[in-house]
Amino acid sequence: MDLAPEELQFLSIPYILSELISIPQRSPKAFNLITVGLIFPLSFAILAHSLFTHPILNQLESHPLADPAQTHHEWRLLLTFQFFYLIFLFAFSLLSTAAVVFTVASLYTSKPVSFSLTISAIPKVFKPLFITFAWIALLMFVYDALLIAFLFMFFIAVDTQNIVLSFLAFMVILVLFLGVQVFITALWHLASVVSVLEPIYGLAAMKKSYELLKGRINMAFILVLGYLAICGVIEGIFGSLVHGGESYGVFWRTVVGGFFVGVLVIVNLVGLLVQSVFYYVCKSYHHQGIDKSALQDHLGGYLGEYMPLGSSIQMENFDA
Repeated sequence: MDLAPEELQFLSIPYILSELISIPQRSPKAFNLITVGLIFPLSFAILAHSLFTHPILNQLESHPLADPAQTHHEWRLLLTFQFFYLIFLFAFSLLSTAAVVFTVASLYTSKPVSFSLTISAIPKVFKPLFITFAWIALLMFVYDALLIAFLFMFFIAVDTQNIVLSFLAFMVILVLFLGVQVFITALWHLASVVSVLEPIYGLAAMKKSYELLKGRINMAFILVLGYLAICGVIEGIFGSLVHGGESYGVFWRTVVGGFFVGVLVIVNLVGLLVQSVFYYVCKSYHHQGIDKSALQDHLGGYLGEYMPLGSSIQMENFDA
């Protein structure tokens, strides 16, 4: 992490992967506590929430009209559970991002690192992160609405009797959808880091993230697709073995479920570390020096430390 910017611009994915091993070793206690306190609950909720929703869905599918009152109760229970699950998911996702990005940046600037310092900084880090996430969520909502509208018009306008043409057209739309989806995901992750390490958030952070991604978009696609694919495989195997493995017994399913929760914890930790390191890679690629003293002052602001009035936090204006 202490390489000069002119060296960092030659970083490749193998080098990023090697950094993932060295960074946690520089403060193992802090990362262990972040993993146990924030990333583990997030990973557990992602996989375990289906254990509660599947029985309700199965019951609704088996006899949806047998007892209208019971059906309404189950729907209310399902929607209430999903509502609180999404709140929990987004909260711990933002908290985990804030903790890992702040800790990695503290190591980069040689600031003292501890779990207690990270937790004390999170309340101030959380606000810009949440605002940025809200704008990304709005972007995703608009994009999904446009996609649904386009698909609706497509199926009305195209002759659905031509199966081959319809299938090919649908695959093209799907590929375009996935491409834009991956790009927005990369934009969100990088904008989240920008929101923590620079005094901008929301639309400004998204714009800065877009500028940083130029020239590094292929690497971003590989990293995001790899992360999403691994998470998808884990969730798929977990669902098939835990939900569909009744014949294996409770003990076996519990062991397997615990194993895959642990795997997802590692994947999420690695993903957050990659997200943090990738910011420095993009800064270096655009020849934007990172002034460690300015970054240190900015991080200190989250802890209530004194920030010199003459210190610029816009790190791209500095040369290393």
